Amino acid sequence: MREWEIARAPVLYPDAVARMERRAAQIAEGAAAELVWLLEHPPIYTAGTSAKDGDLLDARFPVYRTGRGGQFTYHGPGQRVGYVLLDLKRRKADVRGFVRDLEEWLIRTLARFDIKGERRDGRVGIWVARGNSEDKIAAIGVRVRKWVTFHGVSLNVDPELAHFDGIVPCGVREHGVTSLRDLGSTATMADVDVALKAAFAELFG
Repeated sequence: MREWEIARAPVLYPDAVARMERRAAQIAEGAAAELVWLLEHPPIYTAGTSAKDGDLLDARFPVYRTGRGGQFTYHGPGQRVGYVLLDLKRRKADVRGFVRDLEEWLIRTLARFDIKGERRDGRVGIWVARGNSEDKIAAIGVRVRKWVTFHGVSLNVDPELAHFDGIVPCGVREHGVTSLRDLGSTATMADVDVALKAAFAELFG
């Protein structure tokens, strides 16, 4: 049993984390169904467990230290955040495999909009080649407790890309950031939600 939920208004980051913490504990106890929660946040920066202080260039938005993996990232309007709360004990107790499945989820979602998302060795997230350069279009940062996953992914649909300038996204200085809109797509957030749900079903059942 798995539930899907789409937030209709931006969710404050501390509220989202508190809810994920509660739900993950309930899933671990067998007291709640798995959950995929799609939402947007007000403009914020979050720092994962590998974040380096020097990668915060301009704290123009609130900064939250969080227990997910990864480094600094930006969340804000126009970006679809997908929090994925699954019980890996019931599926496959393989965290690396789970992260790879999240990457594949994003790649298949982008393919529905004729965008080729790609993995890169040594760099978490999904990248789009643009001539001689490449830009990041989606980020991944997860946490696992008692084999229950939480946190998840973020996909740039039509955010203000200049807001990424306050950080070194995911610690990568030599590449940029892009979005579906920046790549010429007219897809709406609702279109992306449909694609995310369909691609998720293919991978996670």
